[in-house]
Amino acid sequence: MHPLVQTYLTPSSTAVKFAIKTTLAMMVALYLALWFNLDRPYWALISAAFLQIRPMSGMVIEKGICQISGTLIGALAGITIMALFAQARVPALIMLTGWIMLCTYVGSLWRNNYTYGCLMGAVTAMLIVVISNGSTPGGIFNIAIARLSELGLGAICATLVSSLLWPSRVGDHLATQADNVINQAFENAALRLEASDDIPAMQKALRGSLGPLTMLETDSQAARFEGPEGPGRIRATHVLTRRTLRFLANLQALHQLLHDHADKLSPRSAETAARVAEGFRDAEHVKGVPKARQQLQALRHRVHESDEEGMAPLDRRVRLGLREVVGHAMVMLDAREAIASPGTHTLRSTSLAWHRDHLAAGINAVRSGLVFSTLATFWILTAWNSAMVAMLLGTLFSAFFATRDNPVAITMMFYKGMLAAIVSAFLFGHVLLSQANGFPMLAMLVGTPLFLGLLGATNPATLGYCLGFAIFNILLIMPGNNMDFSFDSFANRAVAVVIGLSCVAMGFRLLPGLGTRLRRRRLIRAISTDIHQLRRRSIADAEARFSGHMADRILQLAQHDDMLPQDQRHLFILGLTGLDLGLAILRLRGRLDEAPHPAIRRAHRQLLRALAEGFDESANGRQPKGIHAAGQRLEAAVAEHGDVPADRRVLLEGLIERLELALERLGRIMSERPHIKPDHKPDPAPA
Repeated sequence: MHPLVQTYLTPSSTAVKFAIKTTLAMMVALYLALWFNLDRPYWALISAAFLQIRPMSGMVIEKGICQISGTLIGALAGITIMALFAQARVPALIMLTGWIMLCTYVGSLWRNNYTYGCLMGAVTAMLIVVISNGSTPGGIFNIAIARLSELGLGAICATLVSSLLWPSRVGDHLATQADNVINQAFENAALRLEASDDIPAMQKALRGSLGPLTMLETDSQAARFEGPEGPGRIRATHVLTRRTLRFLANLQALHQLLHDHADKLSPRSAETAARVAEGFRDAEHVKGVPKARQQLQALRHRVHESDEEGMAPLDRRVRLGLREVVGHAMVMLDAREAIASPGTHTLRSTSLAWHRDHLAAGINAVRSGLVFSTLATFWILTAWNSAMVAMLLGTLFSAFFATRDNPVAITMMFYKGMLAAIVSAFLFGHVLLSQANGFPMLAMLVGTPLFLGLLGATNPATLGYCLGFAIFNILLIMPGNNMDFSFDSFANRAVAVVIGLSCVAMGFRLLPGLGTRLRRRRLIRAISTDIHQLRRRSIADAEARFSGHMADRILQLAQHDDMLPQDQRHLFILGLTGLDLGLAILRLRGRLDEAPHPAIRRAHRQLLRALAEGFDESANGRQPKGIHAAGQRLEAAVAEHGDVPADRRVLLEGLIERLELALERLGRIMSERPHIKPDHKPDPAPA
């Protein structure tokens, strides 16, 4: 059954509640806007609709604050532009184009509601400059106040309705996402420790864990607006992100040893790993965190009991890796408890840094500037008043879609929703509404298509169609105190929205952004650069930056892998190998940075440099060089000058051997795919 048919034939209770809440918020905002006699009450409707897209209380408050702040900054920018170029329309539009590009650029670097604030800054400045063309200074200020009033009114109504009617909280959403992260991570652990050959199943489980993890980290910032427990949830989310990444990196390393180098391991290691895999499957299906923790504690004891005297370095590394995996899993469960009940569980953690692609942000900014300048030129040449609607849509959607994964597909979904909205708006807003009298009839006729559109906005498969249908109904009807029901006015608006969205679609077609190959190369280059920088930053800062960057990068590399044939998928492995190598470098730094003897510190730095350069070589399809020799120098220095027990030296030897094997395997995989091989090699850094 098509998702649209399913949405309207068998709507879920969540969809119905969302449609009722959002429609009610919009109607309250419309009533108050009409009562206060605001110039453009439909902006209050659009404001309330955008704030209710994710109707969790903390999310609505955060987005409302970002919206009002962005609107205020945009109003100041618009007033400044008009103060400088009040009588010069072309220079004012040129400066406005630069402001829109700046807002789009900054918004493309963020991943949360700050992006929405940047969008509102661009739209508000555009409205003030375009509408106030030729106005007096007092008129310009009044237009700015009107825009602030309309958008602020919509934000307040959305916040109140979200808090009072079927309230949902960010904390509950975070707990659900944390469950998804842990369950999928445990499934991935079971597959990898069984040395499974089912690569699609492992990739599916890994993406199923990383996707919610990325959303969890982004959405957690809104928890600060849900009372004093919010900061505790944010810290617990940071802990869960860090530990999950370490968990996945260890699993990647263990899977390689168990699957590719089983001949170098004792049978007892494979048996122990299989028992741990079975334990993770049991823990995944156990109801409740306490019982799952008991399962993991039993696994840890079982791994300890499997230790033997005189084990080879790789066997000892496997046992240590299994203990680390179980330990990370137990901390992940603690973080899940702290997210659900921050009052009873307290964790400490610093915030994470996220991967930001400045080239992609620059392309988004250039596209927004081109779309707006094209529509502004059309407005100047034609002197068509309805062209302002097209300029509004060009500014709004060229920035709004730019941060989405597939903006062309989303634009076309909105385009289809717009075509349906033209028919709906003509029927409800032109034919029927012209015969109505009073606010109840206005609310019923305007609210009906909005409710129908919002009913499908909770389903990702129909969100573009339905949200576009609702927004374009508002822009085509433009409810207010002095509505114009003439057909030529409606036809002008309909043509304007078609032109505006068509320009947005053409903008994404002509300037689609970074290509798949270029984006892949930039991701690999960013991983390599971060691995080199791990040697220079403080350990705490390096870990925060590296962990935050890698979650997003690995997810993007997984999406690129999905576009390749099954036998050519390699980018996921590259990302996990980089993550494993980076965390191993941090582990070595934590143990050897403060080594007392200079010979150990010197050999340690040489090994870190060899590992970083080894990743560069492997990512370019070449075999790493110098790792084995650097490892031997460090082992000799530790044995001669360090007071380190023999078993610790064996673990160090096993770690270096494991990393060398991982990079050699990556080099072989990349060399087999020369047509998609990256071509970047960073400049060598000083030792």
